[in-house]
Amino acid sequence: MSARYKTCLLIDDNYIDNFVTSKILESGNFAENIIILQSPEQAIEALRNGSVHPDFIFLDIRMPEMSGFEFLDEYEKISIENKDAIKIYMLSSSLDPTDIKQSLVNKYVCQFIHKPVTHKGLEEIFSHDLSC
Repeated sequence: MSARYKTCLLIDDNYIDNFVTSKILESGNFAENIIILQSPEQAIEALRNGSVHPDFIFLDIRMPEMSGFEFLDEYEKISIENKDAIKIYMLSSSLDPTDIKQSLVNKYVCQFIHKPVTHKGLEEIFSHDLSC
């Protein structure tokens, strides 16, 4: 079975969360390439300079230097190829209803997913893929 996406960008400052999520993505054959960046600033720069061309982004909300919401503000400002085709899913352990609501009103965010991502969660992403 071939991978669903070519490149997935995982933006999260937590090493353990990145390790677990990347293993689930690999075993679920989610993407050919999984790129992990622990800094939203690095991710913005990589997108801006074209060193990363993701089809899909998993974005954490709570990070020390720049939050996921601040990342989305910066993402709005940059000009990159196929920007509207990139699917962004907020991936967070936050249970704050405000975070969930703020995620879902952003035009770039497809869905809010609670950590950890699971194989069942990936199946749900695949089934809702066309609506995003």
